[in-house]
Amino acid sequence: MKTDVLVIGYGYAGANAAIAAADAGAKVLLVEKAPAPGGISVCSAGGLRIAADADRAFAYLRATCGGKTPDDVLRTLAQGMTTLAARVEHLAEGQGARLDSRPSPANYPFEGYETFGFAYVEDLDGFDPADWPGIRGNDQGAMLFRLIERCVAQRGGIETRTGTAVTRLTLDNGTVTGATLDDGTAIEAGATVLACGGFEAAPEMQAQYWEGGAALSAAYALNTGDGIRMAQAAGADLWHMWHQHGCYGFAMPGYPFGVRVKRLPDWTPGPDGRPQKDLPVMAWILLDAGGHRFANEYDPYMQDTGARHLSTMDPTRMRSPRNPAWFVTDAAGMAMYPLGKPTWNDPAHRYEWSPDNSRELAAGLFTEAADAGALASLIGAPSEAVAMSLAHWQGIWATGQDPLGRPSDSLHPLAPPYFAAPVVPVVSNTQGGPVHDAGQRVLDPFGQPIPGLFAAGECGSAFGHLYMSGGNIAECFVGGEIAGRGAAQLALAGPGTNI
Repeated sequence: MKTDVLVIGYGYAGANAAIAAADAGAKVLLVEKAPAPGGISVCSAGGLRIAADADRAFAYLRATCGGKTPDDVLRTLAQGMTTLAARVEHLAEGQGARLDSRPSPANYPFEGYETFGFAYVEDLDGFDPADWPGIRGNDQGAMLFRLIERCVAQRGGIETRTGTAVTRLTLDNGTVTGATLDDGTAIEAGATVLACGGFEAAPEMQAQYWEGGAALSAAYALNTGDGIRMAQAAGADLWHMWHQHGCYGFAMPGYPFGVRVKRLPDWTPGPDGRPQKDLPVMAWILLDAGGHRFANEYDPYMQDTGARHLSTMDPTRMRSPRNPAWFVTDAAGMAMYPLGKPTWNDPAHRYEWSPDNSRELAAGLFTEAADAGALASLIGAPSEAVAMSLAHWQGIWATGQDPLGRPSDSLHPLAPPYFAAPVVPVVSNTQGGPVHDAGQRVLDPFGQPIPGLFAAGECGSAFGHLYMSGGNIAECFVGGEIAGRGAAQLALAGPGTNI
């Protein structure tokens, strides 16, 4: 079978690549190994990161990537963020979509952070996210994906195949010329775009790249690093493989996904390091295997950096004293709000967290401890250490000053009886994958483009050190469009063309 452009993966990035390639006049084959499109994209919050000023946006991205991503890649992403709202408005024309854009500073107070905002799909005619089976994420994320899915369907130049996995890329003298499908079908393509996500569900890859070892996927079982392996086989260099976007959360018996702890509002530190807005109370603290509190449980963007606290290894014992860590609250905390927030894209598995945490207590996830001694026995830690940690925490609450940096608004005093549960790293998505240039062309270890191969989205994200909320969705749209347009240009120009 022949096509101009082969796009592997049907999430935000793959959809945008397919649309851009079709709009450039290319014949497109869009393949997805899951029975239905969506991947991790449909579980997102649906907020597209936009920017008012490209230079300011670049300055921020450069600061948060910590030298791990080339300037031209970040400049291209920053520029794309300034026109992204207009692009989504164009895609939404005639779709009955209600869009909204609003200012929203980025997560950290680096130069340029105030230039950012969010664009959302707030309503979409004929679609109720609650009616989408097998999905639990955020309404705006589901609506944004349904909008882009409609745009794919309306383009006659795109053939879509779901339930179809790609097993290998095809190479001819170093040029990617297509791929082989799992049913043995050979696809001949003028250009190929890898948009098949990361490795949230590939524990063997995580164990090699992450100091703390494997994590539980927060929502999706089919992002198993396929595109990364295929890119490697084609000679690609890799970047950002250590960088996971994740928090700490619960492992539920019989449920395949990790359940992240309750999502509390993100906060941006002010000049004094304190939040620039009021925050809700956080009902818990974390203790390690030795009974010691070890981290600020409420980082500015805990859904991104929370898992990092659990990764430290003890070289004298060859184990991680913080994985699992112990989530400790009390009766007031158990009654405060649901302590977990499940998400999923899987028609065969779902978990509804109880409003008052009673189901999780009855199931044995939380265990009651009458006093500090009983809590120490539960954790397996010295009773003196646990008693000292709890006493120290009460002092922190009384003074409102946490040496580990937790915001004073969030402090919650703990009183016996205590309730404890183990928590582990839970990965929402990964940033690592094949290196790409500003044109989304995949590069080899010597910085040379691999002819015929592009990548977009989470399969080799540009985010190199600190993630920005909504940033992956933005780069799926920006990078997906660039990759699709470049792939079409290459395919339509013919063999031997240097794009």
